[in-house]
Amino acid sequence: MDKPQVSAGAALLARLKSVGVDYIFANSGTDFPPIIEGLAEATAKDMPLPHALTIPHEHAAMGMAHGYYLATGRAQAVIAHTDVGLANCAIGALNAHVENVPILLFSGRTPTVEKGRFGARTVPIGWGQEMRDQSSLVREASKWDYELRFPEQVPDVVDRAHAIASSTPKGPVYVSLPREVLCESCPSEGLDLPPRMRAHGAHASPDEIAELARLIAQAEFPVIFAQHGAGDAQGFAALDRLARDWAIPVCQYWANRLALATDHPMASPADGGPLLARADLVICLDVLAPWMPAAHEPRPDATVVQIGPNPLSQRTPIRNFRADMTLSSDTAAAILALEQALRAYTAGPGVAARFEQVAASNGAARKAALAASGPDDAPGMTKLQIARMVSDALQDDDATIFSELGCPMAPMHLTHAQAWFQEPHAGGLGWSLPAAMGLQLAAPDRLVLATMGDGTYMFANPVACHQIAEALNLPILILVLNNNEWGAVRQSVVGLYPDGYAAKANQVPLTDLSPSPDFTLVAQASRALALRAGDHVEFAEALKTALDHIRARKGAALIDIRTRP
Repeated sequence: MDKPQVSAGAALLARLKSVGVDYIFANSGTDFPPIIEGLAEATAKDMPLPHALTIPHEHAAMGMAHGYYLATGRAQAVIAHTDVGLANCAIGALNAHVENVPILLFSGRTPTVEKGRFGARTVPIGWGQEMRDQSSLVREASKWDYELRFPEQVPDVVDRAHAIASSTPKGPVYVSLPREVLCESCPSEGLDLPPRMRAHGAHASPDEIAELARLIAQAEFPVIFAQHGAGDAQGFAALDRLARDWAIPVCQYWANRLALATDHPMASPADGGPLLARADLVICLDVLAPWMPAAHEPRPDATVVQIGPNPLSQRTPIRNFRADMTLSSDTAAAILALEQALRAYTAGPGVAARFEQVAASNGAARKAALAASGPDDAPGMTKLQIARMVSDALQDDDATIFSELGCPMAPMHLTHAQAWFQEPHAGGLGWSLPAAMGLQLAAPDRLVLATMGDGTYMFANPVACHQIAEALNLPILILVLNNNEWGAVRQSVVGLYPDGYAAKANQVPLTDLSPSPDFTLVAQASRALALRAGDHVEFAEALKTALDHIRARKGAALIDIRTRP
């Protein structure tokens, strides 16, 4: 008796559900007929499936998968159209790769055969979209890649892709899907069984953790540098206790996730130079670049510890930060184990004295950061002012703020592990808006804000993003900090050439973005609430109106804010 069969397209989608994928973020093309037919077939046969969403640009699809993972810790799937769709995924893959975010990335492959087989080429682009090595478009950013060869491989390939992507260090994987393979049939039996492969984590050895605990207990001035948060909510709470109990200042230099509440007595300013000058023990907790080597270095007699899921950043060709001790571990697991190991020691009077000194210094620095935002009655607003006002308005909310050259961390009151995310260190712009939408999709009761510069807003493909937000009823608040220029590029030029011709002329080539588009009209095209603000009073009114709008779940809202340096 023949076993029941389904198309490989239906099998692929059903197997994704079995390994824990909730959503497929897809932008379809001429390679998609077996996937679309597979959706219909699996639905007709009552096979459990992930939610398949139409996302009209692949960059938005990657950003949403990234944001969904930040909320849930679960890898999601993106399916793109052949080489051209995959090319649009590349920036998102680079962002996910650098931040160790798992994404199951698929794209169709133009049919291999021209005739004689079901699924063969039927349109001219079948020739135009063929590549010698399509996977090369994202291989540099992928942990693993493969091309599906036979339909019966589907369960094993999906299981392997998910296990590799979700194993430490996590990251995106890629599978190409030739159309004629997806058009074939394969057995439906076992598609709903648990995965045959399981992801693995990483844990430092007890001896390594014990040695690090000893170093902390004996250190005169230990310091922690953190960039990618504390792993999860448990790690965040444990780092709070560990830093407090052992009086360890935590510097979140160029951080893109929150590791410690900004009002924590051990939360130090982002400039780690003074800390490095004093520290005899430097713990780098899941960092890519904890400080700038051209400006700062640890003391020669200090012990430098690199700890995290990829402590040596092995796929980064040049990264020569010291590592006198290297511990490979998931971040939260390391923090929790270290807290446990430190219970063998008693903090002496030197720790209490250090706590008072560091807390006083950090408190003064925080007051200075709040005062540095400038006068409220000046024309235009600063990013620091906007960040402070947003923070004040969200005091009673369980909110998440995405900042992509938007609201800086320093003046904000941020208290939980998912309170704040900054753009990935890969620098793939246009990330914050779709990532905020992905997190909102995963956490519909959360108040979610995407804050960005005018240039990064344009990079986000805002027409596509607003369409998605309306279609999925995602009530996010979008703040565009509009200074009519690439401000980060200007700062980089002036920083490198402070006395150069561009700085003297106060006119930096290739940074001007004027005349600014009317961003409110872009938002209004998808029925979002759209407001403008040019000063402190106007922004306060617009912010209240916009927050009332999204709290009532009336849809997305955008505020175009005129800013100054």
